Parts: sequence; C-alpha cells; structure tokens
Amino acid sequence: MSDITANAAVPHQSGAERRQPPVATTGLVAWARMNLFSSWINTAITLALGYLVVRWTIGFIDWAFLNAIWSVPVVNGQAQTQACREIKGVGACWAVVTEKHRFILFGTYPYEEHWRPLLVCVLFVALYIVSAMRRFWNMMLIPIWVVTLTVIGILMWGGIFGLTYVPQERWGGLPITLILSTFGLAFAFPLAVLVALGRRSKLPAIKTLCVLYVELIRGVPLISLLFMASVMFPLFLPEGMNIDKLLRAQVAITLFAGAYLAEVVRAGLQTLPRGQYEAADALGLSYWQKTGFIILPQALRLVIPPLVNTFIGFFKDTSLVLIIGIFDLLTAGKTSIVEPAWQGFGIEVYITIGLIYLVFCFAMSKYSQDLERELNRHRRR
Repeated sequence: MSDITANAAVPHQSGAERRQPPVATTGLVAWARMNLFSSWINTAITLALGYLVVRWTIGFIDWAFLNAIWSVPVVNGQAQTQACREIKGVGACWAVVTEKHRFILFGTYPYEEHWRPLLVCVLFVALYIVSAMRRFWNMMLIPIWVVTLTVIGILMWGGIFGLTYVPQERWGGLPITLILSTFGLAFAFPLAVLVALGRRSKLPAIKTLCVLYVELIRGVPLISLLFMASVMFPLFLPEGMNIDKLLRAQVAITLFAGAYLAEVVRAGLQTLPRGQYEAADALGLSYWQKTGFIILPQALRLVIPPLVNTFIGFFKDTSLVLIIGIFDLLTAGKTSIVEPAWQGFGIEVYITIGLIYLVFCFAMSKYSQDLERELNRHRRR
C-alpha cells in the first residue's frame, strides 16, 4: 500500500519530457554542422579559411605587439627612428603615435593649451551619454545641450575668464571631427523631419520646395558642396564681409545630412498603415498633435537602423573637410607623418585613427540595437 501511495505521489513524466534534445541538433554545434561542415566542400573551405585566419592573427600579434617598438630616443629635438627602420615589416613602430599623439588629437592647437580641447572631447562624450539616457528625454535636455555647447565654445575660443584666445584656424584633430558631426547631425535631424513632412504635404508649394531640396542635394557629392561653401559662396558676399570657413563647412554638412535623413524619415512615415492616421483624426487631434504624439514616434522607431547607419556614415564623412584645409582627425594624422623622420610609418597612424572612429561608430551601433530592442519590448506590452 505504501508503494502504491509513493508511486502515486510522484508525478508522471513522459519520455519526451525526460529526454533532452541531442547536442548535435541544437546550439552552436548544430549551427556549425549546418553552415560550416555540411559537405566536404564546405568543410575544406572552412578549414582553409580557418588556417589563414589563424596565420594572419599570429602574424599580426607578432607585428603589432611582440616585435613592436613603442618609443625611440630624442636627440636635440629630433626623433631617432633608425631602430624603427631596421625592423620595417617585422614589427610596428608605435613610437610615431607616442611621439605625435598630441598633434593627431588636437592638430595645431597651442601645445600648452591642450587641456582645453581634451576637456572639450570629454564634454562631448558626456553629452552623448546623458542624451542616451531615457530619463533625460524631456525639456531638461535642452538646457543641458545649451550649457554644454556654450562651455565647449568658451574652451575652444577662449578670450574670456583668463583663457588665451585661439582662432579657429588653429583648431584641429578630434575636437573638429566631434564639432562637425555633433552640430551637423543635431541640426540636420529636425531639418530632415520637417522636410520629410513637407514632402508628404498637400500644399503644392511646400511639397515642391522640399522635393527640390532633397533631389538637388542628393544629386551632388558632399565634396562639391564643401567646395561651393569654401570657394564659391564667399564670392557672393559683400566686400569686406567674411564668414568663417568652419561655419561654412558646417552648414554644407548639415544640409547634406538633412537631405539623406529626410528620405529615411519619409520611409518610416510611408510604412505606417493608414489606420494610424484615421484613428488620430477620429480622436479630433490637430495636425501637429497627431504628428508629434502618434505618427512620428512610430515612424522613427521603425527606421532606427537606417537612421543610425546614416549617422555613422556622416560621422566618417566629416573627414572630407580635409579638401578645404580644415584639420580634422584624419587630416591631422596624415600631416603628422609628413616629417621626414616619420615618413613610411603611416600604417600605425591610420590604425590608431581607425580605432578612434571604430569606438564612436560601434557605440552608436550598439546603442541603437539596445534602444530598438527596448522600444519593441515596450510596444509588445
């Protein structure tokens, strides 16, 4: 009787419930068998590529770390690069980055004032982090941006609070890249939203102007706009009037980014079903209430990936300002190896610059993925 009671107390488990799926059909092993080792041809290609990757990785570690030179002696203000030239091709000469890192990051900004552009870069990063926090997505974000950008302008220009005045011609390096990309995208995004709404307007004049703007700007490369802003635009100004070259480049980048972002936003607006518009009209909302509270939030959520992809593209496109003589990060890096002692060591400099771009672009990409995942989770609730 006790055996019967004990057996009754144990819940019945079927064979399917007790049995675990075989490892070969799930997880990483199954993925590898299906995609990498599904046939003898795929297996051979996988093994060959794996061998090449391992060989390249070992070679890169030897070149970049094990056989690298990190510093060279300096005699009478001249770097002695003989050791780097003796191991050319065998090891990297990171001494060029060690020696020229200030010039790469800050360009021709006065050496004794480098703490100011360094603080500017820190403020930009802090501004990005604060803007990414959802608890600051309210009216409080506007004064944060205004105060931060004001402090950045004071630090870069100087001339007040005991700071030495530094003209814009001396600005360069990473601060210029952050200034052009931040201001360009900050002003281009609201412009893009207005243009996207204008292209869908029922008023012919507004729609025509928006279409002309988008098609004209998208029909020419950014380099041509920078040349127009730098060379042609000053010819139409009154005699004695001059607008700073950096400001002209900033306006050109803003207009160019706005045209491309407008098409991305318009794609999101067209994706929304007609029922969303009809439901907003049924609630008696005005055009701006309907657009601001119902249409735009849904449309922008749908186009987060292409929006961030465009942001990343324009962050890298700021390097094109080198053609009009503005010392951005890439231009400063190229100029740093003009000195005869460091000629031939551009790979190390370009790798360093590429890593800086990678950090910012990867951060934008990762944040957009997290934001899209969070917004989709809230929508399902």
